[in-house]
Amino acid sequence: MIDFKEIERSALKLDEKHRAELAKRLLISLEETIDEDIEQAWIEEIKHRKAQVESGEVETIPGEEVLEKSTKSP
Repeated sequence: MIDFKEIERSALKLDEKHRAELAKRLLISLEETIDEDIEQAWIEEIKHRKAQVESGEVETIPGEEVLEKSTKSP
């Protein structure tokens, strides 16, 4: 079995382009193992939130306003 630390050391020696490509491939490999139940739960949540906005049940807040409030001291 290949040692994790050895792989890490080797990967960090790669140039930026190859490190980025390796990171991309690793992330894709993780995405392939998405739990279908979790994926379905998120889809249902998205549909629920969309319906709430469209019905007027909830009011949206512009992103700029949220960012402004989040950076102000309490």
